[in-house]
Amino acid sequence: MRRLAAILLALPVLAPSAMAAPVTITRDEWGIAHIHGATDADAVYGMIYAQAEDDFPRIERNYLVNLGRLAEDEGETAIWSDLRQQLFIDPVVLQADYAASPAWLKQLMVAWAAGLNAYLADHPAVKPRVLTHFEPWMALSFTEGSIGGDIERVPLSQLQAFYEHRQVAMNADERGVIWREPSGSNGMAIAPARTAGGHALLLINPHTSFFFRSELQMTSDQGLNAYGAVTWGQFFVYQGFNPHAGWMHTSSGIDNVDEFAETVVDAPGGKAYRYGAATRPLTQGKVTLRYRRTDGTMGTRSFVTWASHHGPIVREDNGKWIAFALMNKPVPALEQSFERTKTHDLASFLKVAELRANSSNNTLFADDSGHIAYLHPQFVPVRDTRFDYTRPVDGSDPATDWKGLTPLDQLPSVIDPKTGWAYNSNDAPWHAAGPDSPVKAKYPAYMDQVGANPRGWHATRVLGARADFTLGRLIGAAYDSWLPEFERQLPPLIAAGEADPGNADRQAAIALLKGWDHRWAIDSTATTLAVNWGEALWDMHATHTDPADAGLSAWDWMATRASPALRLAALDAAIMRLRTDFGDWRVPWGQINRYQRNDGAIEQVFDDRKPSVPIPFASARWGSLASFGARRYPGTTRYYGTSGNSFVAVVEFGPRVSARAVSIGGESNNPASSHFSDQVARYAAGDLRPVHFWPDELAGHVASTETLTRR
Repeated sequence: MRRLAAILLALPVLAPSAMAAPVTITRDEWGIAHIHGATDADAVYGMIYAQAEDDFPRIERNYLVNLGRLAEDEGETAIWSDLRQQLFIDPVVLQADYAASPAWLKQLMVAWAAGLNAYLADHPAVKPRVLTHFEPWMALSFTEGSIGGDIERVPLSQLQAFYEHRQVAMNADERGVIWREPSGSNGMAIAPARTAGGHALLLINPHTSFFFRSELQMTSDQGLNAYGAVTWGQFFVYQGFNPHAGWMHTSSGIDNVDEFAETVVDAPGGKAYRYGAATRPLTQGKVTLRYRRTDGTMGTRSFVTWASHHGPIVREDNGKWIAFALMNKPVPALEQSFERTKTHDLASFLKVAELRANSSNNTLFADDSGHIAYLHPQFVPVRDTRFDYTRPVDGSDPATDWKGLTPLDQLPSVIDPKTGWAYNSNDAPWHAAGPDSPVKAKYPAYMDQVGANPRGWHATRVLGARADFTLGRLIGAAYDSWLPEFERQLPPLIAAGEADPGNADRQAAIALLKGWDHRWAIDSTATTLAVNWGEALWDMHATHTDPADAGLSAWDWMATRASPALRLAALDAAIMRLRTDFGDWRVPWGQINRYQRNDGAIEQVFDDRKPSVPIPFASARWGSLASFGARRYPGTTRYYGTSGNSFVAVVEFGPRVSARAVSIGGESNNPASSHFSDQVARYAAGDLRPVHFWPDELAGHVASTETLTRR
């Protein structure tokens, strides 16, 4: 007994609160969760629990996709998505990565899994489709938070063709002949010299599929205090701010993946590939996938997989096996994603960036020291510029191999530009800060593959227009209604219409467009006509190009190569379609451009007979900074939006950070919740609500408080 007493006295004494510190979820009047825990891990536990309360189905689906288990829910059609994922994401490897992770990161992953499992235990009525239990290592399958991972560059049709040993035609989306709404985002950082208050400002404006992220705040007694947009199922604020600094990610046009054409030969031990003067054995593996049959039972399919040192084999082209290379650093990627939320200035943010585990995101940054920056993605392989990496390169030539990563100081970034502003709208970095931008000629071509877009022209105009920005004026810039692409596209149409007036409808339409100010508005019939005409002419691009047009964007083709006859044919088609659908081609924009959410389903079904809300802003295709990607759906005549502005925030980094924000629809996926659609009117009007970041700001707006005990 004395020996036992001596042992007990030697152990550290833990207060009950330290052994099981409570985690609180305080929700404000908008349903936004403000989570607090004693440790960062406690905060992670509470924030993932709160996310599950708001939209568990999206959490589960994100992990079914990223673990390569979607077919267990959606059936055999998802097999190829799962195979693509498991060529790169091996659960056994992820478990080993977890075991070797830093202790602090392990604690966060343990808390993440525990929070999800606690939510399921507390809500037995919630029936997961597949994932009834979460393991800590699973967090490593989804680490970067982007709209679409680098892996989505692998065409599923050609993956299927390779692994089923047959020809499979690429679909229209893979061939790039159908329109895809621009996704990616806008970010703007404004230095104190260009603000009325003398404080740096930041615009956070992701353009994603709607309801892609949650809005929340997570705090701890260990110094964590981050607010912003969180991709469902992740435990870090992806785009947001803390008391001292803010970060906004935009999808980059950088070349972040490469294909290597391998020359495969038969060898005594199996298949090999040529590399220099020798051959190397291909790594052979096996992937077995489960899928849900139509009767609800489970089937399996197994695949023999192959990989070279460049990466997994994903397709065949002209007798060569194509290996696909991308960033695959789950532990550093998760470290970088979480650690940057605790940085306090530009120097500490750049120190975290040295992990170089961000492959696809540009970053706009601002802090309360007055620093602003545009930062290029940090995972940039060094390549031999003699080769064209926009196409498969010869994998047998060692000179084509990646040669390490580009140092941060050799990337086309912008730090504290003299212009006093920096931006990105998924365009090239060569205009990121006006005349203080990086010079394209000084960098390899692989630093950007997309060039300019109309939102970039728009952003540089609104940013250069004033030097007295406030939160309100930054919101005004973010919602500026100009559609710059029509300023370029309409004059040739008007000239064609004046040369060939046609019927009365055409003449009236030309007159309407000639007098238009190229700005969207709910009551604008010219916006409706211009958009429908532009879409009709855009669609003609796919069938009217010739080899001389190679390399031209659709915008450039429309502006410089489309004939007068095609322009007028597109106008006549737009007039006819609007008259057929609405009885007249003079349709106010708000009558056709709508927001509708009928239920909590991930894939929405739209119905003209059900209530919807008019939205004034237009597609990013035409240069609208406030983006609303809408189109017709089967059975509808109206356009319904599914992507674009989703979460929008503006932040001022004064002595005490302040912000305003709006999330499309609301915070909950439950139609019975008051937070299913309570922000729609503010979203449509660009009327951002105050963010309750500080405890005294939240105090007067508490709608509920929930206390959790970790288990």
